[in-house]
Amino acid sequence: MSQDLVSVIMPTFNASKYISDSIESILAQTYTNLELLITDDGSSDETKRILQQFSQRDSRVKVEYLKENYGPGIARNKSIERAKGRYIAFCDCDDRWMPEKLEKQIKHMTRKDCALCSSSYLICDENNQITGINISPKHLTLGMMKRDNKIGCLTAIYDIKRLGHKYYMPAIRKRQDWALFLNILKDCQICFCLTEPLAYYRLHSNSVSSNKFSLIKYNVNVYETVFGYSTIIAYLYFVTNFLPTYFIKLWKRKRDSQRYLASLKKNI
Repeated sequence: MSQDLVSVIMPTFNASKYISDSIESILAQTYTNLELLITDDGSSDETKRILQQFSQRDSRVKVEYLKENYGPGIARNKSIERAKGRYIAFCDCDDRWMPEKLEKQIKHMTRKDCALCSSSYLICDENNQITGINISPKHLTLGMMKRDNKIGCLTAIYDIKRLGHKYYMPAIRKRQDWALFLNILKDCQICFCLTEPLAYYRLHSNSVSSNKFSLIKYNVNVYETVFGYSTIIAYLYFVTNFLPTYFIKLWKRKRDSQRYLASLKKNI
């Protein structure tokens, strides 16, 4: 059976420490019909040299270099503009995929006849040590996602054939991925998810999610941008809906991580 092309979107910026592992994990997919569209966001370290080596080695790696640093949203959009695949998938330059990620998710999308899919993922530190797990619900609706982002961007895949080539990251500095998935869910209504972890999310000092308090204004900005809320209404929704849901998610992630790490110790 022929495979539809998957366009993998990856922004890079001064990522020389982790970028090789991230790219290798994508090129090692059991689902081989893919293009890795990298947009380098003005890196000043060894990232460009590493990207040039990969693009020379494997024709599936296609790199565009920006002269300045515009932010990951614009870098992702540059790659989405170049995408030729039926499916759009995402992986940041410090995260990794498990070998069967694409194969399992696309099979799941075909089985569920859906346009948007995500999965659970493992959390690791800067030394690749697993520190936890984020277990996804079996499905997500617009209402569920409006209260809190439950899709790990590194696990998301959407189908252009069903939805059209019209979805881009909004022009906001952070939380663009959440805004994108909300806009997609406005059209497709449901995201079907695999509860099996299929990727590794790296949590380190430079991670966007490492300082949640600094993200408050960006979360509020999502409500203003996607739903057209006034600033007052956006903050009210954030306090009454986002925060309670978010703290429940943190508690659940901590509980699930403790159980998962305990099970790993038993199997040693």
